[in-house]
Amino acid sequence: MVCERDPLVQKVCELYEQISGLESLKPSKDVNMLFTQLVVTCMPPSPIDVTKLCKRIQEIRSKLIRLCGEAEGLLESHFSTILGSYENPLHHLNIFPYHSNYLKLSLLEFNILTKHCSNVPSKVAFVGSGPLPLTSIVLASFHLTTTSFHNYDIDPSANSKALQLVSSDPDLSERMFFHTTDIMDVTNALKDYDVVFLAALVGMDKDEKVRVIDHLAKYMAPGALLMLRSAHGARAFLYPVVDPCDLPGFEVLSIFHPTDEVINSVVIARKFPMTKHSADQQQPMKLPNKFFDIEMFNPLNHVNLMEELDIQEQLSGSF
Repeated sequence: MVCERDPLVQKVCELYEQISGLESLKPSKDVNMLFTQLVVTCMPPSPIDVTKLCKRIQEIRSKLIRLCGEAEGLLESHFSTILGSYENPLHHLNIFPYHSNYLKLSLLEFNILTKHCSNVPSKVAFVGSGPLPLTSIVLASFHLTTTSFHNYDIDPSANSKALQLVSSDPDLSERMFFHTTDIMDVTNALKDYDVVFLAALVGMDKDEKVRVIDHLAKYMAPGALLMLRSAHGARAFLYPVVDPCDLPGFEVLSIFHPTDEVINSVVIARKFPMTKHSADQQQPMKLPNKFFDIEMFNPLNHVNLMEELDIQEQLSGSF
């Protein structure tokens, strides 16, 4: 069992103590420094398996993910407010410190999408878009230039700030929509989307995340794609992990683990088609394809290490 003796775990625990002692998580010199140290600590590829952490470290990890989520929300809100003060906010996105990461992550997600989607999606949903919906903006601007994006967030102030960013752009203002609602209250509308993106911080613990995924499995259109963000190795101290067994109702197609400064892993899955019989009983039809890809992806040196895993083992007991 991995516990306090691991140097990486020790460093993460030290940083957690410092971060949890801060008076505020709003952007400041101390906040920025501590979270930068945390990211740098967790970024290198690591064999650590967070499921094997002892209970005390598991609890610290859960609290740390929530602190990271809160800090990330405050950072995005801060920069969205600044960007909203410009006449053309989208011309100044590069002032956001992680803008280049979003460019890389969005390109990665687009490339993954094109491998599994034969047609350009006409309607996409992004769940948990926040005050600075950079993924939607980048995808809509550079990759899916005819697609309409429906952004869902539970926070009205987040959507208000996000709308301010695109309202002056003649193209995006026509293709980007913002819905202030809990995704758990959205039912039939989910059938309209070819692709649903689920933000990393929607459902910040396993139970919350699984509830949202189960809801999407119930209401998404059969054959539609679900793209989720996860984490791998020590990066799982920063974000929740989505395992294949968390996705009953979906066929897991690929899992990509970036090894560069893009922190999030990307999981893509397809909602199972429904047979007439299974539709009556709300049971997904199990497809014969038993393999999915796991790729370690480093765009800096173009190394792709792919291994195939038996999906039956990963999903045992899920159906």
